[in-house]
Amino acid sequence: MRLRRGAVATPLLVCGAILGIAGLAGCVTRQVAAPVPGRPPVARLLPSPLVGRPFDVIPGRSRLIVLVYRAGPLAGLGHNHVIACRCLTGAVYLPHDPLHAGFELRIAVRQFTVDDPALRAAEHNADFPPDVPQSARAGTRHNMLGAALLHAAKFPDITLRSASLRPSPDGKRNDIVAEVLVQTAGEQRSVAVPLHYDIRADEIVVTGAFPLKQTNLGLTPFSALGGSLRVRNGMKVRLRLVARRRGR
Repeated sequence: MRLRRGAVATPLLVCGAILGIAGLAGCVTRQVAAPVPGRPPVARLLPSPLVGRPFDVIPGRSRLIVLVYRAGPLAGLGHNHVIACRCLTGAVYLPHDPLHAGFELRIAVRQFTVDDPALRAAEHNADFPPDVPQSARAGTRHNMLGAALLHAAKFPDITLRSASLRPSPDGKRNDIVAEVLVQTAGEQRSVAVPLHYDIRADEIVVTGAFPLKQTNLGLTPFSALGGSLRVRNGMKVRLRLVARRRGR
């Protein structure tokens, strides 16, 4: 396999979310993840009912950002990456009890950007210097959307459905944990996502910042040259979702 500097892509999970992107120079191995102890198999989970007042997501005011990290002794052959989009659509349904709310969201994978210079600069972090060549950015995005990863030609959207909501163990007001059914590239996984919500007169704002492992999505982190060059299993995900009450 020929390695090119910066040609690294890795899985994306959103939502409250949650999405899958992984690999390096188009080389990736997909596998079915083993059941996580203490977690029900996905087949036993059903999407929550979509009842209550509908709030439509505003894509231009919502954003998903995933930070992807290189690893291994030869990590200098690649870059850390900022994968992002303003491509969340769908709706949140709010009944009287917010813990009975539900949502159905879509992420248009072709709208993902890779290493936008402004977003890298906004990290204010030496892990994300602004010098990623355009050729490396284009190559990473091409691999990310290819058949070995997101397979955008066949699966243009990642879907996110709520299965359940529960209070956060931190006990903070408006903090919850959402059990999210994430379907990407034709496969479904269940992911627990910590979120914070604010309910206003005509809007709902949902935010979250959490770590996510590729293996939680049933993906194997890329590794080459005996592990000397690899993609770190752990990623960092940030989400801001703004939804407006339908008809307002």
